[in-house]
Amino acid sequence: MSAPLTLDPFYLIVDTAHWVARLVPLGVKLVQLRAKNLPEAELRRQIRRARETCAAHRCRLVVNDHWRLAIEEGCDLVHLGQEDLAAADRGAIARAGVKLGLSTHDERELATALEAEPDYVALGPIWPTILKAMAWAPQTPDRLALWRAAIGPLPLVAIGGVTVERLPEVFAQGADSAAVVTDITRHADPEARTREWIAATETWRREPD
Repeated sequence: MSAPLTLDPFYLIVDTAHWVARLVPLGVKLVQLRAKNLPEAELRRQIRRARETCAAHRCRLVVNDHWRLAIEEGCDLVHLGQEDLAAADRGAIARAGVKLGLSTHDERELATALEAEPDYVALGPIWPTILKAMAWAPQTPDRLALWRAAIGPLPLVAIGGVTVERLPEVFAQGADSAAVVTDITRHADPEARTREWIAATETWRREPD
């Protein structure tokens, strides 16, 4: 059995390769490209641009949802929601050597995720989020401790309403990484806020596998 994946404690999520090119050079080491509702040719172009930026700056790229394109474009990680997991070819993902991250929102989804033997698990929303409408109430940081006990050595990602100021709470409850979208992309100065995140997570940073 391979050693557990090591994730950077700062997990940036953006929706275009432009954001990747804008923020990764500042020192981001883990970024997810969450591109929605694009034609396949444009999705592929976005993934390629993001991958090139990440390769130049020693940053890990996670592709959201589009596992086939992640395999074809030689990406390292893919992140799937529960519905996407049901339709995905997990064998193909594993054979390609692509690491798999899964979203969870309740105990049933956690059980489903663990059956799929992922490389990391995400729990959210920890706090209310303005990113999208959610069917689940905020989990609160305390729930992270329950997930931490349930998943053993797998990396645990906290997502939903996480800000720089809230980082101590999620790490204290067992999260290995904190995912962020709007606290950076809707900030008046995304570059300055990104630097704040990098500085604030330095204490928990380890070298990746």
